[in-house]
Amino acid sequence: MKKIELYHGDITRLEVDAVVNAANTTLLGGGGVDGAIHRAAGPQLLAECRTLNGCATGSAKITKGYNLPARFVIHTVGPVWKGGNHGEAEKLASCYRWSLQLAVGNGLKTIAFPNISTGVYHFPKEQAARIALDEVTRFVEQHPEIEKVIFCVFDEENYQIYHHLMS
Repeated sequence: MKKIELYHGDITRLEVDAVVNAANTTLLGGGGVDGAIHRAAGPQLLAECRTLNGCATGSAKITKGYNLPARFVIHTVGPVWKGGNHGEAEKLASCYRWSLQLAVGNGLKTIAFPNISTGVYHFPKEQAARIALDEVTRFVEQHPEIEKVIFCVFDEENYQIYHHLMS
């Protein structure tokens, strides 16, 4: 079984231990994958997120999954792209590391990531995919307890980028 997989579809339908939410710093929902996860999980997710006091860019926090097939949601805040000279790459890499560390710390074995920061935060998609793949590959090599990581892409463009980079 491959530890790192690519899935083209809706992250809110995946049966994994945790899905990662590309959240904003408030953790109170938003557009894109953030809004989709909040809608699918139900109002209990928002209620729990209100108790977390937000989340810093590059960091992550965990909640229950509520009405999602996933047992948990790991909320991470990616950087807004400002041209690449403001630590954006390191902050994005940190999102993947923090999320995976939270998974390991909570005994989770399967995790699904969306495209972090490539929507309204405008991080260049191919660069973001390379960072994601590098960080996840390095982490799973050092942590055999992670059984599967899924890169869940919703749109065709990101699917083609990941497919190319993973083949």
